Amino acid sequence: MSIFSGGKLVLHIDDILFCRLKYMLQRDTTQGNIREYLHECQQQLATECLFMATAPSSRMNPGHISTQRQDLLKWNGWGYNDSKFVVCKDKDYYVTFSGNRYKIGNNMVLPHFGPWVKDTLGVDFDDCTPALQQPLQVPQPIINKEFMSEFEQLGISYSTDNEDRLFRAHGHTLAEIFTLRQGMFPRVPDLVAWPSCHGDVEKLILLATKHNVVIIPIGGGTSVSGALLCPENEERMIVSLDTTQMHKILWIDANNMTACIESGIIGQDLERRLRAQGYTTGHEPDSYEFSSLGGWVATRASGMKKNIYGNIEDIVVLVKCVTPRGTVERHTAGPRISAGPDIQQFILGSEGTIGVITDVTLKVRPVPPVQRYGSIVFPDFSSGVNCMREVAFHRCQPASIRLMDNEQFKFGHALKEPSRLMGLVTDGIKKIYLTRIKGFDVNTMCVATLLFEGQEEQVSSQEKKIYSIAASHGGISAGEANGLRGYMLTFVIAYIRDLGFDYGIVSESFETSVPWDKVQVLCHNVKHCVRTKCLEYNIKHIFVTCRVTQTYDAGACVYFYFAFNYRGLSDPVHVYEEIEGHARDEIIGCGGSISHHHGIGKVRRRWMEKTFTKPGLGALTAIKNYFDPTNVFANGNLF
Repeated sequence: MSIFSGGKLVLHIDDILFCRLKYMLQRDTTQGNIREYLHECQQQLATECLFMATAPSSRMNPGHISTQRQDLLKWNGWGYNDSKFVVCKDKDYYVTFSGNRYKIGNNMVLPHFGPWVKDTLGVDFDDCTPALQQPLQVPQPIINKEFMSEFEQLGISYSTDNEDRLFRAHGHTLAEIFTLRQGMFPRVPDLVAWPSCHGDVEKLILLATKHNVVIIPIGGGTSVSGALLCPENEERMIVSLDTTQMHKILWIDANNMTACIESGIIGQDLERRLRAQGYTTGHEPDSYEFSSLGGWVATRASGMKKNIYGNIEDIVVLVKCVTPRGTVERHTAGPRISAGPDIQQFILGSEGTIGVITDVTLKVRPVPPVQRYGSIVFPDFSSGVNCMREVAFHRCQPASIRLMDNEQFKFGHALKEPSRLMGLVTDGIKKIYLTRIKGFDVNTMCVATLLFEGQEEQVSSQEKKIYSIAASHGGISAGEANGLRGYMLTFVIAYIRDLGFDYGIVSESFETSVPWDKVQVLCHNVKHCVRTKCLEYNIKHIFVTCRVTQTYDAGACVYFYFAFNYRGLSDPVHVYEEIEGHARDEIIGCGGSISHHHGIGKVRRRWMEKTFTKPGLGALTAIKNYFDPTNVFANGNLF
């Protein structure tokens, strides 16, 4: 039985029944239970089919990214085409945010942001350098005729259109977007292929191996590690294997609370469709509006709510990956297995170097009935870190708890929407209370944002514990609105970099994980390192800030933002990369890791020798060489 929409086959009921029955057989082989389970599956699927058959196409595949991504997303910047920060002029310059996808949208005036940008980064709004409106000449494709002759017989959708090729030639590092705004990459994919299922991927990789063609997988394209860049000297034909047309939820197993999902599904689409059935993965990285499930697995991603749901490696049950040697998968879906080294760990974090992830079985949970936000103001960063450490020690973390330093606290304030009269009065009272009564200094205070999820009793208990711990470290509750706003701004901040480019500002983020006893030293030393190096380059206007975003028993994730005014510099990208390189050396010197969740790609590849010993790196290389002996997956990541 199949369901069609717009002439396309979107659901294979027989395949889903078979998959569900297969897992049932692995659990229980009694004939009565099999019949009962099969009947249950048929009833559930009949309900799902009715829902889908009567649903409009937008509901059937909500948020799905089409093959022409440029129709929805910016070709040379972050996010949706209709969403961006805009500089306007009346009596003076002011900033608004366009589109209606975010709370600060609908061209809402942000009265504090313009002055903050001018004061902090020395921006002159009369000095604007807009990006290219259209791409420059895209390099001509290299076509392997023998490969194409057989490939066209597979029936897999593909394109050699310049826009399609360029859109998949990059991720979102500072260097990549800067290049798009002013020039062109020396090498881009020669062809974009859109397989629609695991079988298509197997056929494509078999053919690429046969004809010595390079495959570079791409999901959402949100990489910030240079992972999607084509090696400049690659002379073979390069195929960008775009997984986003593999976006089906194949089945949901309510008994075992798992779901099998194709790897190309985009994060927000996955969550929306699961929630329609009453489930969630709880995995929400900052990029989840645009990043894909396969990308999460390939980079060992982390989500904002990992305290409850776990990082991607904690919620993955099974992974299916197609390599030049064949398909790699584990046959048992048990919750744990003791059978030597876990082959799935070769796939998590492999960054497209050994194969293409096609299907992933994830843990799911019921949608929590209660979700509440909160925030806490601390007199200084040290008090906030100590509070987070104690919260982690007692293992009472909410879904998300993130601590921003003073610089980021002020930055967040600059993005506040206009206040009405009562809002101004309330803000004034709060400021008087914090500064005059409690003695907080506006130049040292910082804030933590909180997100609670679960049953009412759990959330209420958790709130009491956390606010009690915070009070013992000098923290004061700052209300739910600030927490909600901080959570929303997570998705908006990425748009600011595009505005900065127009006015001579380059900016980027980088992250690390570090033991608890080194968190404060690392934060201080890295910011000091960045400021010192900026002085050596005679950079006068800089912004460097950090936040503690994830907590663990043994340490935390620290996230840095860094921006500077590059007017007067001939090569700002090179200068930025030099300064960030020194910052990463400082991170490693302070006991931090090369990356917590962004991955390695090409940008952080040179620090791998400081992460593992030579035998460890040798083992990783040997795995790559076994699965991919002719280097079909030649994206140059990791090694």
